[in-house]
Amino acid sequence: QVTLVESGGGSVAAGGSLTLSCAASGYPYSLSCMGWFRQAPGKEREGVALINRNIDTQYAESVKGRFTISDGDTKNSLYLQMNSLKPEDTAMYYCAASIWGGSDCRLTGDMSYWGEGTLVTVSS
Repeated sequence: QVTLVESGGGSVAAGGSLTLSCAASGYPYSLSCMGWFRQAPGKEREGVALINRNIDTQYAESVKGRFTISDGDTKNSLYLQMNSLKPEDTAMYYCAASIWGGSDCRLTGDMSYWGEGTLVTVSS
């Protein structure tokens, strides 16, 4: 069973930056699909950024140029660097993963494993 734990959320003023971290455990090999999703109050969950290992990196249009997703030196670790934050970025941010990548690994796809989330609040 894969377990994902997020950290790094918090409160920041508009224009500020935050870095989210995700650590995955319970799987001995590299997870091929890892990403960040978010859900704002009263809205549906949306994909933010995703790594389809050895294939591509995907970003939502709303965060392109401001957010950067990366994986760390530690196996199955994931980061999201968020710059120029806006109040509309306020949401619960979730780390998600699937063992297999390929065509099913996309921002609108289903992920097999989810973390509990970390809250990001951006004030105007």
